[in-house]
Amino acid sequence: MAAAGRTSGEAPHIPVLLEPLLREVAPVSGVWIDGTFGNGGYARGLVEAGAERVIGIDRDPLAHEMAAEWLGDWPAITLVRENFSNMDKVAQGVDGVVLDLGVSSMQLDLAERGFSFMKDGPLDMRMGQEGPTAADLVNTLSEEALADVLYVYGEERQSRRLAKAIVMDRPFTRTLPLAQMIERVLGRTKPGVAHAATRTFQALRIAVNGEYEALWLGLMAAERALKPGGKLAVVTFHSVEDRMVKRFFQLHGEKKKHVNRYATEVEAAEAPFEVLTRKAVGPDPEELARNPRARSAKLRVARRTEIPAMEVSADEIAMPSLKGR
Repeated sequence: MAAAGRTSGEAPHIPVLLEPLLREVAPVSGVWIDGTFGNGGYARGLVEAGAERVIGIDRDPLAHEMAAEWLGDWPAITLVRENFSNMDKVAQGVDGVVLDLGVSSMQLDLAERGFSFMKDGPLDMRMGQEGPTAADLVNTLSEEALADVLYVYGEERQSRRLAKAIVMDRPFTRTLPLAQMIERVLGRTKPGVAHAATRTFQALRIAVNGEYEALWLGLMAAERALKPGGKLAVVTFHSVEDRMVKRFFQLHGEKKKHVNRYATEVEAAEAPFEVLTRKAVGPDPEELARNPRARSAKLRVARRTEIPAMEVSADEIAMPSLKGR
């Protein structure tokens, strides 16, 4: 998501892949869940496209604080403080679910939230603003455990080297000193290349917020919450998330059927979802020019069938996990 000013009644930003998403799920009607509400851009887009009601879910108190400034102008939208992994406890029999994963620009652009390695702020990273912070992990985990976090959640190839350096230099309480130390260890970031601290900050954020587990549980919760014919649209921003979503749809979905229009019978569904996107949908050149952060975004969409919801294990969808957990 792209952050912007707070103006009452006006959409503060255009979410990544909003237009492709609305095309893939059209026609939009009935009740939808926006499981990662953020600035509310998807929720407003869904209402403008025809949704009668949108239930927003967000665990971040800041999202609720900011929404209070404009929510009164959008009576079709309600907002609940919850983790999207529990969405089926919030609503059942909905017509659609939208998930926009990862950190939002609302969070990333505020230095005091501690998500950014480009701005000095407390080493926090808590989306729900409760529980252990990134600083708690950095300053208390053993060298081995910290290396596991960096490797498993950040795919950092220099995880052991970095973990050793962090343990030697800690405590760290702010973002910039940690980012600068990482650059000293891995080398200064070159123009056009991802910042040296990118993978470390990603790993800490995912660990602090339990993001992979939330996605695993959230996909199953969406399956339970959707009524037959309801659509699930998921936007991911890095390869691990996309792999989990792709694997979930492979296990619980079947490819879109191309039924002859003269056929008298439609083949019965064999899985809880029918996959509508043959491959992940990415941003077009126009969106990339408007919002460079969209470059890694991928959209996948599936439609709920009559088949009862099924469980799927974390291993089955290739969810990364730490040793002994």
